[in-house]
Amino acid sequence: MRTRSLITWNINGIRARMEHVLHWLEHHQPDVLCLQETKVEDEKFPEQAIKNAGYQCAFAGQKAYNGVAILSRLPLSGVRIGFDGKNSEEQKRLIGATVGDVHIVNAYIPNGQALDSPKYQDKLAFYADLRDYFGRYHKKSQNVVLVGDFNVAADERDVFSVEEMTGQIHFSEPERAALEKLRGWGFTDVFRKFVTEGGHYSWWDFRQAAFRRNRGLRIDHVWSTSPLAERFTNCWIAKEERAKEKPSDHAPVVAELASMD
Repeated sequence: MRTRSLITWNINGIRARMEHVLHWLEHHQPDVLCLQETKVEDEKFPEQAIKNAGYQCAFAGQKAYNGVAILSRLPLSGVRIGFDGKNSEEQKRLIGATVGDVHIVNAYIPNGQALDSPKYQDKLAFYADLRDYFGRYHKKSQNVVLVGDFNVAADERDVFSVEEMTGQIHFSEPERAALEKLRGWGFTDVFRKFVTEGGHYSWWDFRQAAFRRNRGLRIDHVWSTSPLAERFTNCWIAKEERAKEKPSDHAPVVAELASMD
């Protein structure tokens, strides 16, 4: 049975980092690459370059902000954009599609900005809506994988300093409770199947030499339902990507699983 690869990556502007994306498609040849923060309207999405690299793509974007995309070497079907599946939400943060026997949902969850910001409440509402989304459109018995930038660190292993991060955005109790409620729908954190210790992060601030000092957060995730979880054979964070010239502030999270065909 062939091993397939599934990657999630907040690219922080696909046009600014298209060279990085094409490098991954050419040299690593993932079967599925899910992107967040593409920051480009649909009519300007670099669809042809991606097709030239041998990939189909489904995407939903907007100018300068947000945007999600699924790139696949395998046929994509059943594309669903937004919570209602009709691409009607103003912010482009959610896209789903089926690849083989796996239902993939790619989410860019709001940052929240600060605990006293209205955007923080929007973030919590998004989590509640996402939990309802799975209740409406999926079953725990299906092969479902949820990936993306969740903008929440799940536990103390996922932050560079518990003391500094406690009560801060990305690690507040309401955010972590919302994350846990979503996971409680029926998801397994695939990364934690293979790596149990702390100190592994997927995001580092561009400021204060955060990457060099490894002051990061693990906020980019690959989750799956129980039937699919057993098929994953590895999961890791491609930290070396963050060290490249003009990188995204996020690193790709790579998961391997038995065939999706």
